[in-house]
Amino acid sequence: MPLRSRTKVGLAGRAMACLLLALSPMIDIARADDASAPTYDLRSRATEIIARLLDDKADFGDRKRRFEEAMRATPQPTRVQIRQVDADGVEGELIWPARLHHPLGKRAILFLHGGGFYGGSLRSHRNIAASFAKATSADVLLIEYRLLPQYRFPRQVNDALTAFRWLLESGYEAGNIVVIGDSVGGTLALQMSLRQIATNAEKPAAVIAISPIVDFEGAAVPADGKDEVSVSREWLQQVGKEYAGKASTSLQQVSPINNDYTGFPPVLLQVGDKEVLRGDVERLFDKLKAANVDTRLDVVPGLFHEASLFPFWLDQARRSNQHAAEFAMAHFTDKPAQ
Repeated sequence: MPLRSRTKVGLAGRAMACLLLALSPMIDIARADDASAPTYDLRSRATEIIARLLDDKADFGDRKRRFEEAMRATPQPTRVQIRQVDADGVEGELIWPARLHHPLGKRAILFLHGGGFYGGSLRSHRNIAASFAKATSADVLLIEYRLLPQYRFPRQVNDALTAFRWLLESGYEAGNIVVIGDSVGGTLALQMSLRQIATNAEKPAAVIAISPIVDFEGAAVPADGKDEVSVSREWLQQVGKEYAGKASTSLQQVSPINNDYTGFPPVLLQVGDKEVLRGDVERLFDKLKAANVDTRLDVVPGLFHEASLFPFWLDQARRSNQHAAEFAMAHFTDKPAQ
C-alpha cells in the first residue's frame, strides 16, 4: 500500500513560472531588444525528443538515457496529488486531482507507459497520466514495469496484470477501471487485457490504445513515412525480437494483431493521420469489429508518434487526450459528475 505522498498544487502563475524554469536548460529566451533572436518551436522540440527514443542505430541504453534526460526538462504536472505505491511488488504512482480528497476513489485508470519496452518511466509519463486524472476525475495508477533488455515477454504483461489485480484488491470494481497505454504501452494494454480475460476473471471497463504497436514484423510499414517522427521497420523488428527473446519466429506471438479478441471490452484506438503505424492500427480495428467488439478508431490530424506525451505544448495532443478521456468516462460504471 502507499509508502509516502506528496501534493502538487499550482496556480496559473506558478504553472507558467515552472514551465519557463523547466524549459530554460533547452531554450534561449529572446530579449525584447534582440529582433534577431531565434524563435523556439515547441513542436520541433517534441519531435526531437521522440526521435531520440526511436533511433534504431543506437543501443537501448543510450536511447533510454537520452529520452529520459530530455523528458526531465519538461514540466511537472500541477493540481494533482501523487502517492507512491507498491502494487504487489510493482512500483507505481497513484495520481488523482487535487480537488478530490480521498485515499482511494471509485474510478481508476491503469496507465501503461510507452518507450519501446526499454524506455519510459514514472517521470516521463507523469504529466500525461496526471492529465487523464484531471480530465476523468479518476485515480490513475502509473506503473514502472520491468524493461528490456534484462526482462523480456511475458514479464511486462505479468507486471501490468499484477497492477490491474492490485486495483481490484484495493476496492476498485472492474467496471470502473479503464486501461490506457501509448505506443508499446498500448500493446501492453491489449496483451494484459487478453491475459485477464483468458483467466475467466473480471475484465476492464474499456481499453484505450494510443498509437499501439500491433505487428512487430513491420511488413506493412512503408519505408518512406511522411510523418515528422516515423517508426522504422528496423526499430519494430529490433524491439520485437528483443521482447520475444530474439527468436524472429516468435514475433507473431508477441504481435497483438494475431490474437483472438472474442469477448474483449470496448476499445478506442488512436493514431496520427500520417503515422506509418496507421495501416496496422486500421487492420486491428477491422479485426476487433469482426469479433463484435465495441470499437472506435480516431485518426488524428497532425498527431505524430508519441505526440500525446506533450499536451502542455501541443494543441493536437491536448485535444486527442481529451477525446480519450471522454471515451473512458463514457465507459465507467460510476460516471463522474458533469
